[in-house]
Amino acid sequence: MNFLYPSFLFGLMAISVPIAIHLFNFRRTRRVFFTNVALLRTVQTETKSFRRLKHWLILACRCLFLLCLVLAFAQPFIPSKNKLGLSRQGVTSLYVDNSFSMQNERNTKRYLDIAIGKLDELLTLFRNATSLQLLTNDFSVAEQQAGTAESIRDRVTSIRFAHTPRPLETVYRRQRNLLSSLNPGGRNQLFWFSDFQKSTTGDLSQLKIDTTDRLFIVPLDAQSTKNVYVDSVWLSTPFIREMQNNSLNVKLTNAGRENVKNLPVRLYLDDTQTSTATADLPPGGSATVSLNFNVTTKGYHRGRIVFEDFPITFDNQYFFVIEASPAVRVLHLFEQKASSPNRLADYIDAVYSNDSLFVRRSFNAQNFDVGQLKETDLVVLEGVTDVNGTLRTELERFVRQGGSLTIIPPTNPNSTSYAPFLRNLGVGNLQVTAIAGVEPGKLPVAEPDRRNPFFRDVFQQSYQSDPLNMPTAAPVWRWSAGERLVNLRDGSPLLTHSTVGGGTNSRQGNVYILANPLTSAYGNLAEHALFVPVMYKMAALSVRPKRTAYSFDENLISIPVNNPSERAVYKLKHDKLEIIPVQRVVGNQLLLEMPKSNELAAGQEVESGYYELQLNNKTERLLAFNHGNQESAMDFYSADELRRAFTNQPNVEVFDSIQDGDFVQVLEKENLGKSLWKYFLLGSLVFLLIEAGLVRFMKG
Repeated sequence: MNFLYPSFLFGLMAISVPIAIHLFNFRRTRRVFFTNVALLRTVQTETKSFRRLKHWLILACRCLFLLCLVLAFAQPFIPSKNKLGLSRQGVTSLYVDNSFSMQNERNTKRYLDIAIGKLDELLTLFRNATSLQLLTNDFSVAEQQAGTAESIRDRVTSIRFAHTPRPLETVYRRQRNLLSSLNPGGRNQLFWFSDFQKSTTGDLSQLKIDTTDRLFIVPLDAQSTKNVYVDSVWLSTPFIREMQNNSLNVKLTNAGRENVKNLPVRLYLDDTQTSTATADLPPGGSATVSLNFNVTTKGYHRGRIVFEDFPITFDNQYFFVIEASPAVRVLHLFEQKASSPNRLADYIDAVYSNDSLFVRRSFNAQNFDVGQLKETDLVVLEGVTDVNGTLRTELERFVRQGGSLTIIPPTNPNSTSYAPFLRNLGVGNLQVTAIAGVEPGKLPVAEPDRRNPFFRDVFQQSYQSDPLNMPTAAPVWRWSAGERLVNLRDGSPLLTHSTVGGGTNSRQGNVYILANPLTSAYGNLAEHALFVPVMYKMAALSVRPKRTAYSFDENLISIPVNNPSERAVYKLKHDKLEIIPVQRVVGNQLLLEMPKSNELAAGQEVESGYYELQLNNKTERLLAFNHGNQESAMDFYSADELRRAFTNQPNVEVFDSIQDGDFVQVLEKENLGKSLWKYFLLGSLVFLLIEAGLVRFMKG
């Protein structure tokens, strides 16, 4: 027999008190003389013997009463046969998974509610313990300290769903930090109540539990059910314009094992339903639906994809933001010539001045502020003989950061200057074919491939097969590399497209190269009907696409901003919630580290929806945030899979299911042994009653 609180055994010294009272009775007796001494002597002998027996019995009852009472407080128990059983003297850490996947239901009862109910039953085994810790995915400050069973029970009632899933390795590290500070000697126990979703638990093979700890894994035996979520949303065109038909593509995924048929999908723009579609999704499959819409005003519009899907409801809405008719910023750099001042600028200026969609600025290439490149989508470099120094360096940086560059050659380009410049942009083997003083030979232009995505929406559908009247052009240089958009009939390139760079936080840059100048001596391309849509298409494709939505699960978010300042402090505002994330500015990109739930102030909680990016209380951009889709995957570890994952760790025990009605009783029997304190408490009451009976009824 062992004792849970052996320090109470010092209370056994209290038994000496009734013994001392019994052995040392200091009351003096008076002798009374009677006439018939013999008769009285006989009665006195009989009374003294009876009294002695009564006193011994009372003494025994009192000693046994104190003995049982002290043993009851020491809580004796018969140890279990399991050598790695529970130690109620150590620290007990209780983890309850409150991620969104715990919204799943069994018999109309949510998994989180089932786990909380079983946890409440478990606390009865630790009713007198003072070193209990409750941990959830919130990782709040209150979870950093230990408390009593009653304080833990009060906190359990306030558990809510958290948007931050935690890998089990992170959970154990959090628990271990507290255990090492409260009880460095070990003999602690940990309990995990979770559905053990495979997409969020992490790599279990790398999870090693300290041999001084005992881990009890309590799975909820979660079943894979249907669950649909939005995988991605994108526009069919680079940007949208007001008062025109636009198309939004939505990819839906069914993460469950049940068929989903005729799922209604609704599109809301600015809280008004604008389009609907239906989707059929096989188990584990995906489907893409197209939703048509149009907007009547420029600027940002708040969009939502909505559908009904139970019991997992946190991912039934997807928020996004679109911007109608964003300004396409074109910077025209040219080299002015005395013989024909501004002549080279006329065609480009005419193209981009006729549409309010474009914001055009023209400067001499040798006399402009390079800082303007940060506010530019497309640079048209026209008629510049030499590209050297700062101009070359800044243009290369501009392209590598995702900008678009169109190069229109001068009449006599300098190959010594252009060759290394183009080589750094991925275009090699530059050969200048223009000969000074020799009239260029004009060649007919071949019809473009109308199936090329670049020419999508350029040619009307009714004229897709009709032959075109093509212009003529006189190339001044030839090169290799790049996608050929337009060729001459002799097979040489007239217009090519190349991509450059593209890293983690930046998109690929675009380089367009034209073979001939725009002057009439080198062909009539600039005056042909094909010229305007080609230049429009370059500008349209140069728009750096702004993401329609972000996820809270992203550790680092990159947002393009205009004229950023290193000392500027941006904040995110959603209704009454205001967050100032950790941030830094790199070039024209604002990098934000989204806070986790434990990093927010008391009472704050991030929710899916629209957030204003503000600077000095002025809204710079409108952003949409959604919860990640990791928890949307309905795939869970079974009890057998968990046992195999921890097969080499004997201090880890996996229960079959939390659904077992006798879960707590089985745990107590197998890991705590037989508790005896109830019997000793009952015995102390019995001996107390016996003593009272001896005093009242045993007369001598």
